[in-house]
Amino acid sequence: MTERVRKLYDYIISGKKHHQFRQAPVDPYILAQEFTSKDMSDVDRAAQRLIYVLDQETPVVLDFERVTLTRTIPNIPEIYTLEEIKQIKKTHYLHEQGDVCNITVDYTMLLSVGFNQKRGQLKTLKQKFIDKNETKKAHYLQLQIDILDAVQRLADRYRKAALDCGNDIVAATLARIPAKPPETFLEALQMFRLIHFTMWCGRNYHNTVGRFDQFMYPYLKWDLDNGRLTEQTALELIEEFFISFNRDSDMYPGVQQGDNGQSIVLGGKNPDGSDSFNLLSELCLRASGELMLIDPKINLRVNKDTPLTQFVIGTELTKKGLGFPQYSNDDIMIPGLVRWGYSEEDAFNYSIAACWEIIIPGKGMDIPNIAALSFADAVEKATMNDLIHCNTYDQFETAVRDKIRGQLDSIFENVKNLYMFPAPFLSLMMWGVEKAKDISLGCIYNNYGIHGTGVSTAADAMAAIKKLVFEEKSIDKGTLLDAINNNFVGYEELQGKLRYDAPKMGHNDAQVDNIAGMLLDTFAAMLEGQQNERNGIFRAGTGSAMYYIWHSRDLEATADGRRKGENLAANFSPSLFSRCKGPVSIIQSFTKPDLIKVCNGGPLTLELHDTLFRTKESVQKVAQMVKSFIDLGGHQLQLNSVNRDTMLDAQKHPEKHSNLIVRVWGWSGYFVEMDKEYQDHIISRIELGQ
Repeated sequence: MTERVRKLYDYIISGKKHHQFRQAPVDPYILAQEFTSKDMSDVDRAAQRLIYVLDQETPVVLDFERVTLTRTIPNIPEIYTLEEIKQIKKTHYLHEQGDVCNITVDYTMLLSVGFNQKRGQLKTLKQKFIDKNETKKAHYLQLQIDILDAVQRLADRYRKAALDCGNDIVAATLARIPAKPPETFLEALQMFRLIHFTMWCGRNYHNTVGRFDQFMYPYLKWDLDNGRLTEQTALELIEEFFISFNRDSDMYPGVQQGDNGQSIVLGGKNPDGSDSFNLLSELCLRASGELMLIDPKINLRVNKDTPLTQFVIGTELTKKGLGFPQYSNDDIMIPGLVRWGYSEEDAFNYSIAACWEIIIPGKGMDIPNIAALSFADAVEKATMNDLIHCNTYDQFETAVRDKIRGQLDSIFENVKNLYMFPAPFLSLMMWGVEKAKDISLGCIYNNYGIHGTGVSTAADAMAAIKKLVFEEKSIDKGTLLDAINNNFVGYEELQGKLRYDAPKMGHNDAQVDNIAGMLLDTFAAMLEGQQNERNGIFRAGTGSAMYYIWHSRDLEATADGRRKGENLAANFSPSLFSRCKGPVSIIQSFTKPDLIKVCNGGPLTLELHDTLFRTKESVQKVAQMVKSFIDLGGHQLQLNSVNRDTMLDAQKHPEKHSNLIVRVWGWSGYFVEMDKEYQDHIISRIELGQ
């Protein structure tokens, strides 16, 4: 870390001195009341809110920074009153907060042309719609022009502030961008920061970075070729840019700080089979490792032909304890997307949404986390309601399938009549600009992703019933049901047998692994042919997001020996009391299912003790293990380098561990800032050698 970067790090990250410039919180309904009284349309409300926030921002320029912008308005106003939201919810489904989020825009749609040219294009389109008497579309385009003007005004105010404090570098950069397209790497980074900042100001959260090393590499190469930058000075710029992701993240929506979707994708297979990993990819990994920050979160696209050296570079970053990079296997994801109807060109260009869900930059208005199926609940319901009537295991399996079908039917019904708040600024970077169509109404791809939680608990429970009830007949159905009904109180010996002697996913046991494959195949098959109201499909996935916590709270005891309320595993992972032999057997188990069918996203999550990373040889072995996972057909993998004793001490003495970072489900966060529920879950994963 250079002296310049250290100075910025100390100011922003350690000292949080920029917080002094934050304004007092605004009344969240200050605009909503005005919009309601004027009976303004939803697109007008969204546009006017963004313009208001941008115009109210106070420029903050540090005299030593080169990539600027600091948010000073701490909360974004609502565009609807509480009563209006109440009325909307009576007839519509609102996903999360109702905002367009969790997608990847195509930043090049503004970067490559600059605002002046884009404004000219919009004015030309507007006139065409006026000539055709399509006044609503013409008005929409004018709103987008007004937004560009507001962003330009903000940039101009920042340029003046830069001149006032003597920062000629920032002033020179803003003299060119965003009006004109960037010509240098620094200008491109600053314009990206401005665009990204504006998206948050419109409350379009979980703004993913996308394939940063692909669309930014030409600017870097140009500067390197012309001698404006060296690798070292480029690294310094990237580190300053990465710090910008952490300036305001405490104000972004999320379960915990860190859960803000600022994910970046590096590498990936090209259509001709070549590897797109480049110098910028490597510099980003180095920058992340030096800074040790939770944002941006790194995703590596790899495949069976990816050289081991890339896995070693990734493992060196894992060694730092950040919980990333996360690996995504192109050999699974690309054919999976094509199977779902994505064009081959778009499939090869896939990006990662906020956590690990797959999204197409500039074309995907998919909602990859719209709902979640609980495999564990389906098995629990079949156990308690149907097992007693089943004469064979096959009949019990049919009952489980019926419960899965019931959950999915309920999900289909619950997500009807979707309404999303308009996002006119984001729409400038999505397909359909020329149609004057807001992205909230859809894009080329409008698919819904459904998570699948508790698959290991479900498979373990079914395997226990199959082996102990139907095959060995060592447990009769009545006794098992009584034990479950009593939460295993008085049945501790039976509980121990179910927990520790019955088959468990993660032991490379074909019997239970095949059951897991059946559950996933059933899930995927039941979504085949289902269409949502936007003419999209439903995508099956192995992720859990926060549902692994939510679903476990109300889940009764299960036949794998789990008590009521005990947590499910996060994502696609062994149950929390599966005494696995080690990561190799886990990988063997979790690569057996046909994961192409369920590639909405959801990684196998492994906790590895930090002692495994202490030597060059051990790092090499972990890298080889990751490559084996990819070679065996695993779809996504995330690793935590962890130490149980450190975490326990952090719970007792948080002031000593303020920079301790862990991976949670699809995001990394500061351990001491997490709710204890999440802390305890991570510790329990470590205790069982996962």
